Amino acid sequence: MSERTTAYTDGACLGNPGPGGWAWAIPGGRWANGAENPSTNQRMEIQAALEAVNAIDGPLEIVSDSTYVVNCFRDRWWEGWIVRGWLNKAKKPVANRDLWEPLVAEVQRRGDVVFKWVKGHSNDAMNDLVDRLAVEAASTQQGRSGDSPPTDLGPPDRPGARGEMMAPGGHKLAIVGHRPPELGGYDANPIADGVRSKLAEIIAAKREVHDDLVVLTGLGLGAEQLGAVAAVEAGVPFYAVLPYPEPESVWPAAAQASYRKLLDAAEGEILVQGRKPTSRVQAGAALSRRDAWLARNADEVVAVWNGDDPAIGRQVKSFQDQLGEEDVWVVAPPS
Repeated sequence: MSERTTAYTDGACLGNPGPGGWAWAIPGGRWANGAENPSTNQRMEIQAALEAVNAIDGPLEIVSDSTYVVNCFRDRWWEGWIVRGWLNKAKKPVANRDLWEPLVAEVQRRGDVVFKWVKGHSNDAMNDLVDRLAVEAASTQQGRSGDSPPTDLGPPDRPGARGEMMAPGGHKLAIVGHRPPELGGYDANPIADGVRSKLAEIIAAKREVHDDLVVLTGLGLGAEQLGAVAAVEAGVPFYAVLPYPEPESVWPAAAQASYRKLLDAAEGEILVQGRKPTSRVQAGAALSRRDAWLARNADEVVAVWNGDDPAIGRQVKSFQDQLGEEDVWVVAPPS
C-alpha cells in the first residue's frame, strides 16, 4: 500500500457571510488556495477538504482545525444524512449540501481518506500556513497554487487581523438565549434555577468529551449570565464576549454589581467593538456583530429558547446555518 499523504486544510471568511477563502497544503510540497464570495467560514472549511481530496491521489489524511469537518466523518454524521435523504435529525435540509454531498461521495468512493483534528492557532506550522493561504484568498479573491512551500506570505491570522480579538484555544461552547422576562423575572426563581442547572449538566457532559472545553458568553442578563454561573459550577473556564465596552452601564445598580462579579470570574474578556453605541439601533447592530463573532469562533452553541420568541428563533437559525444543526443545542426553560 502507498504511504499515506498528509494534507492540512483551512477556510477563512472576512465576515460571515462575506468574501471567503480556502486552502490546502502538503508539508514540504504541493499547495493550493481559492476563493468564493459571498461565503461562510463553514463553507470554506468544507471546500478546502473537498479540493484536497479531489487533488491528491492515494491514501490521504486531512488535518483540519474545523470540528465541523472532522466530526462529520469521525462521528459519521453523513450516514444519517444519506439515510434521511439529506435531511438532518430535525428533518430539515442539511446546510451546505452542495459541498457536503460531493465530499462525502468522494471519500466513500476512495475509501482511503481519514480525518484528524488539530487545534487552530496553536503554533502548528502547517496549520498556520494554510491559515495564511486561506486568509490571502479571502482578501484577494484570487487563487493560486504551487509545487513547493510558498515563501511570499504575510504573518498568520492573529488578534486584530480581522478587526477583532482572537478566540481562546480549546473546544468553544457558546451560551445564548432568553432575557429574564422569559426566565421567570429578574430575581432568583425556579425557572432560572432550572435553566442554570440544565446548563451546568450540559457543560459537565461536554467536558467529559472535550477536556479543553471553554464557555463563551456575552454576560447579558438572563441565559448568558446563567451560562457563566453554570460554567463555574461545572469547573469549566468561561470567556466574556462583550459587544462593546460597559454594556451594563444602563442596568440597575444590583444588576451591574452582579455583572462585574461575573466579569471578574471570567478567564478572559473579548471586546468585539471598541466604542460604546449612542443609540438603540447602534446597540442592536453591535449585538448582531457579537453573534456573528460567536458563529465564526464557537464550535458548538447552546441556546435557551422556549420555541416561541421569534428573535431568539432567528438567532438559533443563524447559528444553525453557520455551524450546522448538529452543533446547535436548544434548551427549553422549564414551564
